Amino acid sequence: MLKYLSKMERTRSLIIVGFAILMAVSLVVFYAPGRNSSSVSSAGTAVVASVGSDEITVADVTSSLISQGGDPSMLNRQIAELLLKRLIHDRVVVQEARRLGLTASDSEVAAVVREYNKDAEGKVDIQKYKDRVGDVSRYEERVRDSIASDKLRAFVTAGVTLSDEELQDRFRRQNTSFSLVYVPIVEDKLAAKINPTEQELKDSYEKHKTDYRILEPQKKVRYLFIDQNKIGEKIQVSVDELRKEYDKLTDDKKQAGVKAQQIVLRTSANPTLDATQKAKADSLAAKARGQSGTATEEAFAEIAKGNSEDPATAKNGGAVAGTIRKSTSNPDDPYQQLLDLSPGEIVGPIKYKNSYYILRRGESVPKTFEDAKVELQVSSRNRKAYSVAAALAQRAAERLKAARDVQVVARELATEANMNPTDMVRETPYIVPGDDVPNIGSSQQFEAGIKPLENLNDIGDVTPIKNGFAIPMLVEKKDPNRIPDFEEVKDKVLQALRRERAKAQVEETARNLANSAGSANELKAAAEKLGLEAKTADDYKTGSPLGDLEAGAAAEEAISALKEGEVTKTPIKMGDNWVIVGATKRKEADLTEFAKQRDSLLQTALAERRSQVFEDYILAAQNRMEAEGRIKIYDSVLAQLGGGEEPTVTAPRRPQAPGRQIPIQIPSK
Repeated sequence: MLKYLSKMERTRSLIIVGFAILMAVSLVVFYAPGRNSSSVSSAGTAVVASVGSDEITVADVTSSLISQGGDPSMLNRQIAELLLKRLIHDRVVVQEARRLGLTASDSEVAAVVREYNKDAEGKVDIQKYKDRVGDVSRYEERVRDSIASDKLRAFVTAGVTLSDEELQDRFRRQNTSFSLVYVPIVEDKLAAKINPTEQELKDSYEKHKTDYRILEPQKKVRYLFIDQNKIGEKIQVSVDELRKEYDKLTDDKKQAGVKAQQIVLRTSANPTLDATQKAKADSLAAKARGQSGTATEEAFAEIAKGNSEDPATAKNGGAVAGTIRKSTSNPDDPYQQLLDLSPGEIVGPIKYKNSYYILRRGESVPKTFEDAKVELQVSSRNRKAYSVAAALAQRAAERLKAARDVQVVARELATEANMNPTDMVRETPYIVPGDDVPNIGSSQQFEAGIKPLENLNDIGDVTPIKNGFAIPMLVEKKDPNRIPDFEEVKDKVLQALRRERAKAQVEETARNLANSAGSANELKAAAEKLGLEAKTADDYKTGSPLGDLEAGAAAEEAISALKEGEVTKTPIKMGDNWVIVGATKRKEADLTEFAKQRDSLLQTALAERRSQVFEDYILAAQNRMEAEGRIKIYDSVLAQLGGGEEPTVTAPRRPQAPGRQIPIQIPSK
């Protein structure tokens, strides 16, 4: 089909205008330079789902994850289901386009392929084209599907309009700002304030005591504790030792982190608005990557200044303050993905909390000896303390097995352990595997350490626990398969009763608060009387999150209707919480700005409405196909994704027709 490219000079631009934005997102992002799509496509041919005559394979799911900046190793059942949902949606679009005869011609595909694979002189290097896209047939079929999708969207939304009155009302909603006071009524916090009487706890226990049946033996353990931190307090590390440690560091460890730039777009609880933001984020990411897949600091800064919705960084070209360092405490942190990139490379858009992030990795920041000194001192001291504590714990275990008395051994070793003998002796309540043990938590190592202890005064081996080591000794044991006494499970009964009552009271509490606050100025005092915390939000505009809460369409509607001084008289549901909101100030939108922005506002509003109309249409088409049995999901294959097994083909497969491929002969003009 690429022979058509030589005939497309006069008509090509007309076609490209219609598909440029869509293709910039779906092709440039998905087939970014360096991405070997052929290796992805061969990763798994097992069919996860079928949509009409189309099949979705494991390779399709994996490719979808990669296209969003994800790592295939993070694929699991939950992520696979989310990806599959989108892939099914996309195949429904293609099927519906075919049904209506809105397919793409070879010449249209050729025009788009040329546009996105030409060099500065307007030529297409065939070998580079093959290397760039990998599986040419698969690439060109996706181009064909994308064009058909765009045709369907244009067909379905051709009659969508928006009146001036609707547009002005929309402007008012989005640009009216509020100073708010709001009170979240959170079930967990409400539960913590509920204090049942002793008799109420006993009554609840009697009613539900079979729920507390213990199926495994309970053990009470006394153990000798060696605190690694206390030993570390006595250890000194010289500057010469630290210097040697620094010199041993590899080059990557001598980096303080990397510089970063960002473009941030806020998400919305409104699906239509969020779809628009996601499309914009995809387009900006594609623009930033360009054909090289990288961006200079200056080029990225220009895009960030005009588009990022984070005012703190947008004015500085998206520059993120400080440096990005390796962190294991928050694996979902999108900035951590920058550490695996080269300078200039871009990742995203990544949806994280209330925003979409497009991130560019900058240059590495060197870490001098002085910068690393404190960190090296801590790590060196910890290593030495661990070794000393482990050796002391081993001696303590041998001594305890000989003396059979924890108190005696604690007194003998207290000075060496830098501890008070009393602090070295600890005792657990009756516990079973899985329990949260005081000072230890839920620890598989501790459970394994006490598992062999079956007889009273049995002593275990040295067991690593939080902050040190334990040498356990069994002091009491209770038989399994019994209903525990009330006192044994009193804390569990309390927590269960609190949760039960909080669940029943949370909405009632919200209604009581709404009724007791006559105005926004009274809301804080009314909240305090009920033991609730009031929060504030200045310069709030609809479409933004309310603190940590994601305000949905119903919340935005209620807030928009508030006049200055008013309180929402009906509690608003935000996620799992109920919220009461009051407006202490209301600043109306400046309608003189409306006239200036009318044209751009109209285009944005029309795009959102068209998106909603189109999604409603596709949802109806998908529901119809599901009712007709034309959409099938193969759970046996889906269940294996991310489970460490190679998915097997369990679905009946139809014969695969050879992929349509554009002939690889392209004249330079």
